[in-house]
Amino acid sequence: MGSEMNIPRRVDNGRNTRLVIRVMEEERDWLASMESKISRSPRLLSKSAGKETCCIFRVPQSLVEINEKAYQPHIVSMGPYHYGKVHLRMMQEHKWRYLGSLLTRTRKHGIDFKDLFAAISSMEQKIRDCYSESIEFGSLELIEMMVLDGCFVIELFCIVGKLVPGDLDDPIFSMAWVFPFVTRDLLRLENQIPYFVLQTLFELTVLASGSENPPTLAKLALEFFNYMVQRDVGVLQRYHNLRGKHLLDLFRLSYIPSSQEKPRERSPFLNLIPSAKKLHLAGIQFKPRKTSSSFLDVRFRNGILEIPTLTIDDFTSSFFLNSVAFEQCYRHCSKHVTTYATLMGCLINTPADAGFLSDHKIIENYFGTDEEVGRFFNIVGKDVAFDIHMNYLSELFEGVNEYYRNDWHVRWAGFKHTYFDTPWSFMSALAALILLLLTMVQSIFAVYGYIRPPK
Repeated sequence: MGSEMNIPRRVDNGRNTRLVIRVMEEERDWLASMESKISRSPRLLSKSAGKETCCIFRVPQSLVEINEKAYQPHIVSMGPYHYGKVHLRMMQEHKWRYLGSLLTRTRKHGIDFKDLFAAISSMEQKIRDCYSESIEFGSLELIEMMVLDGCFVIELFCIVGKLVPGDLDDPIFSMAWVFPFVTRDLLRLENQIPYFVLQTLFELTVLASGSENPPTLAKLALEFFNYMVQRDVGVLQRYHNLRGKHLLDLFRLSYIPSSQEKPRERSPFLNLIPSAKKLHLAGIQFKPRKTSSSFLDVRFRNGILEIPTLTIDDFTSSFFLNSVAFEQCYRHCSKHVTTYATLMGCLINTPADAGFLSDHKIIENYFGTDEEVGRFFNIVGKDVAFDIHMNYLSELFEGVNEYYRNDWHVRWAGFKHTYFDTPWSFMSALAALILLLLTMVQSIFAVYGYIRPPK
């Protein structure tokens, strides 16, 4: 009886032992999993993303949700982020055609594909460090991608820059819709390849050809984009030796004015400014700044806000959004475009503000209605970090607010608006003034006649 009573106890001990072993194994696996997660490097935002070498980013989701189409390539992919997408296959085929045309010329000077591949292969880790997201492509595939994309861009630049003869029947140029889409895609943040890759391929394919007085890569690039923005060629000459982190940064830098970001002390007037219509009612005048080569070069003097004329179309709106996204992600660059977008967002609160700036030749609207322009500037600065005390327009914000809050300016502006804003109000004011003067003269004669009556 006693031995029978011991049997269940031994069985229970066996079950408990197996349970303890299973728990220990699960705990060991869990601890191993934790150690694996701790030692694993972040993939979607690498730990080196804050370094100066990292300059090509995924656009923050908060910005993507506002306007997803502004950041996604529509016709051609550059680099790894959008490589292989179905809707981009058409231009992927033309990249190989352009590479073939380029190699036909370079082989005459002893430069073949293997030479291009070898030059870029030595930069593999440097290339990977430029991207904020871990690149899953292998070495061969990544280097092939860089050579193919880089040579496609260089060949495009050479054709537009007339360094090589173009084909009149080339669909990239002969079909009216293709070239503008390609141009915009080359300036999207997620669609970049490092500038040093382009520079290396340019030196091997163009500069090695031995042509006299060859242009710089920056010159070709800026002249290429100039077909969309049409800046004076003389203005571009000062940027011929400019180097950016990639094409978007290069084009952005060509607009950065001489006024740099400087920290300012706290002031009761250092705040965001009211809308254009409110400033106008307070006596501030708006004039297009005609002597500047950059839309960023804004000035405020003696109650006059001078803003260079800005052409708003699909190209500039895409460039704006991607430049702001780049400045938000890359802490080693200035925040000029973000600051300008904040300024315009302040000035344009309503469609009436957009129409007011259009009437004053500050905005050339090829974008759509005043409502669409107003909506664009309301979203371009949405959910972005902006430091009012550290930007290149902080002195302007302070000066405009100080002028706006001056009671004398407001009263004088109100008087002018009431009596001199339209011809009819001016004529009414003039008639009232004449009537007042005549009444005063009549009163003077009446008093004079009473004091010294005629004899």
